Formats: sequence, C-alpha cells, structure tokens
Amino acid sequence: MKKILSVILTPVYLVVFASLLVVFHPIQVITNWIWGYPVRKRVVDILNISLLYGSRILGTRITFHGFEKVPVNRPVIIVANHQGTLDIPPIVVGFRKNHPKFISKIELGKGIPSVSYNLRHGGSVLIDRKNRSQSVKDIMLLGKHIEANNYAACIFPEGTRTKDGLVKTFQPAGIASLVRSAPSAVIVPFAIDGNFGIMKNGYFPMTFGSRLKFTVLDPIEPKGWDVNELTLHIENSIRKELGQAG
Repeated sequence: MKKILSVILTPVYLVVFASLLVVFHPIQVITNWIWGYPVRKRVVDILNISLLYGSRILGTRITFHGFEKVPVNRPVIIVANHQGTLDIPPIVVGFRKNHPKFISKIELGKGIPSVSYNLRHGGSVLIDRKNRSQSVKDIMLLGKHIEANNYAACIFPEGTRTKDGLVKTFQPAGIASLVRSAPSAVIVPFAIDGNFGIMKNGYFPMTFGSRLKFTVLDPIEPKGWDVNELTLHIENSIRKELGQAG
C-alpha cells in the first residue's frame, strides 16, 4: 500500500514543492527591495515552514527535539550531518530565531527559484570547492558576519550528502575557520535523521510514511579544544544520536 501511495502522491508533493519555490521567489525580491532584510527573512521563514510541512503530503511525521538548548543573543555554529536536499528547511525553521546562514557550493547560487536568491542575498556564502584558499576566506567572512550580528552559521562538515544515511567522516577545516573568525560562538551539533529515506529512490517515487527527527545535541564551548578532537567529538555525538556509534 505504501508503494502505491508513494507513486500517487509523489507528483502531488513535487508540484506543491516547486510551486512554493516559484511563488515565493518574486515575494522575496519585492520585500527585499522595499523593506530589506527583516521582512524578507520572514518570507523565507514562511517558505521553509511550508516546504517542511508540505512533506506531510507524503505521510511524513516530523519531530523537533532539544531546541530549548540553543542560546540566543550570541553567535552559533550549527554543525550537522548531511542527508539530502531536504536538510535546509528544518534548519531554517528550527533555528529561525538565530538567523541561520549557510556554506553552500557555488553552483546553487543560480538557477533555483527562491533558493538561489536567498543564498545570494541572505548572508550565506557560496564557495568554489576547487578554490580552497578563496573558500577559506569566504568562510572566515561568514564567521565575522555571525560574530557581529549574533547570527548562526550552518556547516555540513561531511562535504557531501550521504546516500544511505550513514555519517561520513567530518572534516575540520570549515569548523576551524568559523571558530577562528567567530571567537564568541558556541557550537551546536545537530542530528538530522530520516531525510535520506524520503529520497532513497531519487525524486520518483519518493517514500511515503518517513519519520523525520531533528535533534539539537548539547552545545559545546570550543575554547580550549583542539579542532581535530572537537570535530571528532561532534561527529561521534551525532553518530551516537543516530544509532551509528561503533
């Protein structure tokens, strides 16, 4: 029955998803032009709430845990595992009081309604993975930005999304750059569980009845940590939360 529902409801979900991106794109542009960042951010929040809970068309069950641990009025470095293209909405929704910014590959900066515009105009950075030195500079600028405004930066230190839900090795370079450029930031490990399962067959058919669980783990004060040990600690914490600890 679930397979039948997946086949029937996937086109409905994809139409709704694409329509939201298309409709909200001009709204972003207009609000940014007239009122600037604060109003445009509200539009982006509403868009991501709609994208996230629109997945209920596919029978998904969504739960958030631990967000009471997230501090306010100080910069935050969100370190998350990466399960797929649907990871962004829960981060925007869950951390919306912290104004999350993202480190994304440069290719996402154009061609995707709403998404590309938000990445270019919302304070995120678009990095060219082939240009390591420039990428480090861009990440440092993001760190300074969140330090100055008490915003949040989100990094996926695996470097690429997983296809089977298993956490890949975390790389410390990006975390190190953010810690150096945002010295008063607290690190918040964030475990994403279930997103890979929705798209285990790609975009068709998407999986009906997935359980999505988004969990904030105990925040970490990075001062005094060796960055390699810190990165491994975060990775192991997320693995443990996902039941993947060795």
